[in-house]
Amino acid sequence: MLLRQLMDLPSGTWTYLVADEATGEAVLIDPVYEQHLRDLALVRELGLRLTLTIDTHVHADHVTGAWLMQQAMGSRIALSPTYGAAGVDVPLDDGSVLHVGGVALEVRATPGHTGGCSTLVTAEHGLAFTGDCLMIRAAGRTDFQEGSADRMYHSIHERIFTLPDGCLVYPAHDYEGRTVSTVGEEKRWNPRIGGGARREDFVGYMENLGLPHPKKMDLAVPANLRCGRPDNGVYPHVVTWAPVVATYAGILEIEAGWVGDHRAEVHVLDVRAPQELDGELGRIAGSQNIPLEELRGRVSEVPRDRPVIAVCQSGRRSAMATLILRKNAVEQVANLAGGMLRWRGLGLPIETE
Repeated sequence: MLLRQLMDLPSGTWTYLVADEATGEAVLIDPVYEQHLRDLALVRELGLRLTLTIDTHVHADHVTGAWLMQQAMGSRIALSPTYGAAGVDVPLDDGSVLHVGGVALEVRATPGHTGGCSTLVTAEHGLAFTGDCLMIRAAGRTDFQEGSADRMYHSIHERIFTLPDGCLVYPAHDYEGRTVSTVGEEKRWNPRIGGGARREDFVGYMENLGLPHPKKMDLAVPANLRCGRPDNGVYPHVVTWAPVVATYAGILEIEAGWVGDHRAEVHVLDVRAPQELDGELGRIAGSQNIPLEELRGRVSEVPRDRPVIAVCQSGRRSAMATLILRKNAVEQVANLAGGMLRWRGLGLPIETE
């Protein structure tokens, strides 16, 4: 099983990519709307086929990226039927099993943080994705969305603490940078429910947290009851001038074939050293040359009337060039994927001195 843990810093949300390495089939647990391009890039770069997105509950602090992934990759959407949310394809019924290739995830209803929280447990009981029920040295607040400290106490004791002590606990949120715990650790050290705490202790603790409501609650909850679908139902294209793809590293890239077909519509910026332009790779006709080490001081020389395509030998130096240009308010910019090596490999036209 392949597992990747991804953080959204503003909301403290952990997103999990789970895949069967043999088949390439994958699911995304608790995706975040603003992190859509990052998650999409990772799925593509790992060569996976995303079949399902799962929300462990209706989040109140961020909007889910489930609908965006469905539009981009055709994945289905899974959520507890308790919420009555629109757009759900797969109900997370208690006791049901989700199959991701050869990986099986058992659904355990663990209400308490909200009325419809779910925990996902691998077949061998080695991992549990606990949403906002049991967290690392904490537990999800219980003061809105049909939350109940009493129900959460029973959920944790009867559905999570019954797992083996060595079972890894992966929560939906953490605000201290903690990544993973175990059932045994939380039984012993969790200050809210560990150490043999009784129901009265837990309920008393939870009902006196005194936390303000999440800042995005009025926006997030209605949007998440639509599985993250925008009001206008339009998929938001981040880039409209070309089929630009964001990589997992955050670089905006464009394929050489598209640039070759639209050469007159873009400005090519070659950031290699001048002597490299005379080499076997040649240069793209009409390109401007500003070596990378000089670019910060010469950004004003780059025309802005057309989108800028940065290029170097392999696409590495030009990737940095795109970051420099974006920081200097050059908005329509992309890196030539594979650089001149790919351009030449495709037999696209070059000029030499």
